[in-house]
Amino acid sequence: MKVLAVYGTRPEAIKMCPLILEMKNRPEVKCVVCLTGQHREMLDQVNGLFGITADYDLNIMQKGQSLADITSKVLQGLDKVIDKEKPDVMLVHGDTTTSFAAALAAFYRNIPVGHVEAGLRTYNMKSPYPEEFNRQAVDLICNYYFAPTETAKEHLLKEGKNHSHIYVTGNTVIDALKTTVDESFSDDNIEWAKGSRLILLTSHRRENIGENMKHIFEAVNAIVDEYPDVKVIYPLHKNPRVREIAYEYFRDNDRIRLIEPLDVYHFHNYIQQCFLIMTDSGGVQEEAPSLGKPVLVLRENTERPEGVAAGTLKLVGVEKESIYRGVKELLDNRKTYIKMSKASNPYGDGNASKYIVDALLKAVRRV
Repeated sequence: MKVLAVYGTRPEAIKMCPLILEMKNRPEVKCVVCLTGQHREMLDQVNGLFGITADYDLNIMQKGQSLADITSKVLQGLDKVIDKEKPDVMLVHGDTTTSFAAALAAFYRNIPVGHVEAGLRTYNMKSPYPEEFNRQAVDLICNYYFAPTETAKEHLLKEGKNHSHIYVTGNTVIDALKTTVDESFSDDNIEWAKGSRLILLTSHRRENIGENMKHIFEAVNAIVDEYPDVKVIYPLHKNPRVREIAYEYFRDNDRIRLIEPLDVYHFHNYIQQCFLIMTDSGGVQEEAPSLGKPVLVLRENTERPEGVAAGTLKLVGVEKESIYRGVKELLDNRKTYIKMSKASNPYGDGNASKYIVDALLKAVRRV
């Protein structure tokens, strides 16, 4: 069986690399890796950590690229790769524009598509944008659904997807943590934060850029001003607008460190070392609970309701006061903190890659 694995961003790479390594260890699978390069530097960092070398690199990244640029370039570039490789199946991941365009390219060439992390939903096309459209569109196109949880499976069934093509596998990000987390890890930033309660902040969502982000940053400043034992590390997204707002609000605060984006090894170990996480990211909502860290989600909704139900996540929205209250509760109430940090992880046992390859082999042989 020849599998074409396509991805182009850092979050996709973190979750696809363990799966690619699993496929490369299976003699009955030939795995061909194609990068789109939707992200560049951050994508290459992850591949390097996992020892993944691409067979194809579309290298589409350009400054100021639009969603239309990404979609059209991926479609055109992948059409040539498909024509040359003639894969039995294509694997895409999650909800990026790369995933949508890749799945569409396969659909146009009548190549079956397997969707890793299928079935996540907010059912709000504007939040997150454009991710909600991307994942629904991929699930409309694809043939094999690798759902990380029972909730994701239920979404797919409600939408009329074939139950015999849905496999609940857990999330491959838990597999990745086996490779990345180092109990002895330290660096200059972790040394700087030693003796404090470290908050790890990530904020970059397209729909939060602007007023919402300003509210988030105002809440962070209020917390740091009130609690002298709190420090914050904020790995900045490459988006110039995100950086502009962050420097405006944080440049004069010596207990908030603005740093460059972290590779996956450092980021996972920062999670391991921090006290709590504030994020509008999707993947962090899965990674942090596996390491026992409470997560405050800086969004009005989440496509990962399992974490909210399990108690590992709490939605605090994008208003200053609600964010402030959410952080304050975890800093002041030890019982609340312990309850969140010890809640059971709903995202699997760290063997998702094995389950996906097993299911894919079984499905393709059945056709």
